[in-house]
Amino acid sequence: MSFKNIEIFDSFLSIHEHDFVLNYCLEASYTYGEWDRPETPPTGMVHEIDKTNEIYELFECRTEDLVTDFKLNRMYINCFAPTECPYFHTDGQNGITFLYYSQDTWDIDMGGETQFVIDDEIKGVFPIPNRMVMFNANILHRATTFRSRHRFTLAIKYGL
Repeated sequence: MSFKNIEIFDSFLSIHEHDFVLNYCLEASYTYGEWDRPETPPTGMVHEIDKTNEIYELFECRTEDLVTDFKLNRMYINCFAPTECPYFHTDGQNGITFLYYSQDTWDIDMGGETQFVIDDEIKGVFPIPNRMVMFNANILHRATTFRSRHRFTLAIKYGL
């Protein structure tokens, strides 16, 4: 499935790989906040994934063939608590961003979609477990939080 510069890949990893990533997200250590834009306060928590980590290698292997002319610059996990309100932002002028939804369950009443601004409208992508979203880094977007639990999303950023 796709819409204007956004590709969606369901069942992106095997069940075993997905469970491995979910457990990693749940057990990782996090630091406070990521700035969406310089003029906004930080939101959420972040865990940087080192290049030597098995998770890094897994996602690099699975995404590098989907990206041309860019190199992998950063990989990390965003963690948002219920009721946080992240800001809209872009990930740069050039590049490709991947978001991987690592939770184990989801239903529409939980919330947690990623919102994209496309042609002056907000388009949402549901955070279905084991879903990968690929989009141009210059698309304005933001996370929304789950109603009653933490939301973990793995971000993979390719750029110049």
